[in-house]
Amino acid sequence: MMLRWGFIGAGNIATRALAPAVHNSLTSSLYAVASRDTNRSQALSPTKVHASYGDLIADADVDAVYISLANHQHAEWAIKALQAGKHVLCEKPLASTHAEATLMAGAARISGKLLVEAVWTRWHPRFIRAMQLINSGHVGHVVQVDSCFTFNRDVSENYRGDPAMGGGALLDVGLYEIHLWRALSDATFDMKITSVKQNMSSAGVDLTTEIVATSSQGAKLNALSSFEMPSKQQISILASVSSINFAHSEAFTSWKQASTLAIGDHTEEFEAVDAYQLMVDGFTAHALGQGGWILPIQESLDVMRLLDEVKKLAQS
Repeated sequence: MMLRWGFIGAGNIATRALAPAVHNSLTSSLYAVASRDTNRSQALSPTKVHASYGDLIADADVDAVYISLANHQHAEWAIKALQAGKHVLCEKPLASTHAEATLMAGAARISGKLLVEAVWTRWHPRFIRAMQLINSGHVGHVVQVDSCFTFNRDVSENYRGDPAMGGGALLDVGLYEIHLWRALSDATFDMKITSVKQNMSSAGVDLTTEIVATSSQGAKLNALSSFEMPSKQQISILASVSSINFAHSEAFTSWKQASTLAIGDHTEEFEAVDAYQLMVDGFTAHALGQGGWILPIQESLDVMRLLDEVKKLAQS
C-alpha cells in the first residue's frame, strides 16, 4: 500500500530534502505538487502538477499533504487540507502563534487525520539516543542544558525578515532548541522563563534571542538563536552523573553526515543518515496503520505556547 503525497510549495527544503525522501520511500509516492512556479513544481518529478493549492487539496487521489510555505500560511492551508480529509506534514514552525496551532490541532482531531510538525531532527538516531540515555536515568537527572543555533545571513529579503510572515530567529532556529527542552521534559512541560533578551531588526523581527529558563525539575536552560552571529550549533546537557554533548557536526541539523555523541569520556558514533527520510517513513507508516513514530501534536502545541510566552516577555 502506498501513501500518495501532495506538496504545497516547491522551495529549497521540498526540493533538496522532502521530494527525494518521498521518491526513495518504498511506501510513498510524490503524486502532486502545487506552487507559485510551475517549473519548480515539475522539477520535483510528481505524477501531476496542479495550478493552485486548492486544486491539489481537492484532488481525491492525494492522501497526505506536505506544506512548505511561509510561516504565516501554515495554519490556513493545513486546516483546509485536514478538512478535505488529508493527513498533513507541516514545515516548522507549526504555526506563527499558539492560537493558530490550536485551531490546526482542532481540525486534525475533527478530521481524524494526522497533523505532524516536520521537526526532522527528532527522528535522528543521535537525538533519539540522547533522549534514551536521559529517560533511562543512565546519566542521572538533568542539571543544565546549554544550546545555540546561530548563523550570519541577511534575511531582509525573505520571509525570515518579515514580521507579517512569521519571521525572526526565534521561530526559525530557536524553535529547535525549545523542542529540545520539550523532549527533555515530562508531560507537564512547566517552564519558568527568567529572562529574555532580543536584538530586533528595523523591520521588527528578532535577529537574536537569548532565553534563560528553569524546568519544573529544577534544571537551568539556556538557549541562543541568531541570524547575525557566526555559524554555531551546540547541545550540551549536564546531568548529575555524567554529561552529553552533540559533538563534531551540526548539533541540530546533521544531515547525511556522520555524527557523534560524547557521553562523559565515552563517545558513540553514528553513521550518516537522512533524517528527512526517517521522518517521511515514520509518518507514512503511521498514516497507513503500520506503526511508525511521529512527533506528538501536543508537544508541538506546548512548544508554540512557550514561544508565545517568550515573545510576550520580550515585549514587556
